[in-house]
Amino acid sequence: MARYTGALCRLCRREGEKLFLKGDRCYTDKCAVERRRYGPGQHGQRRRKLSDYAIQLREKQKAKEIYGVLERQFKRYYHMAERRKGVTGTNLLQILERRLDNVVYRLGFACNRRQARQLVNHGHFMVNDRKVNIPSFLVKPGDIISVREKSKNLSVIAENVAKIEHRGIPSWLEVDTNNLSGKVVRLPTRDEIDIPVQEQLIVELYSK
Repeated sequence: MARYTGALCRLCRREGEKLFLKGDRCYTDKCAVERRRYGPGQHGQRRRKLSDYAIQLREKQKAKEIYGVLERQFKRYYHMAERRKGVTGTNLLQILERRLDNVVYRLGFACNRRQARQLVNHGHFMVNDRKVNIPSFLVKPGDIISVREKSKNLSVIAENVAKIEHRGIPSWLEVDTNNLSGKVVRLPTRDEIDIPVQEQLIVELYSK
């Protein structure tokens, strides 16, 4: 499966804002968006007027980049959200937030979603005491996500857990740092999903 392997900071610069793809680095003065507030490439400093379609497309691309999802899977999530009761845009973001790699990141066991995806792929996490190595696995309220016993001594996880108080945990999750586990208390509301995306524009794009 194709996946973006280039510079992550390039994606933020293309969107003109921080997408927080590199974890702690995004909060420092080393952030590429802070240093160069223009698009990447030789034509990056040109001002362009975007059409309505281009604005909608950029919002979709932004959401895909934040969660590390490819087009086919993203479109499937959209159709899932469309079939559910409620606001389609909010449903879409809730589905993306329920991905196991995102929940591992939100719980503070990884510094960013890319690292979380790698840790899940390598089988370091369990859901309800069963090993799950699929980053796109969708958790539900009441699920317990825990670090496997043999993985609790990993230095990368220990370093991330030490920063949990500084980063904070969303109110729809609970974390037990002593046992290296967390619980999905409920689904997040739109106000609790802190990503710079206007999901209604994505809905308008797919509704055409």
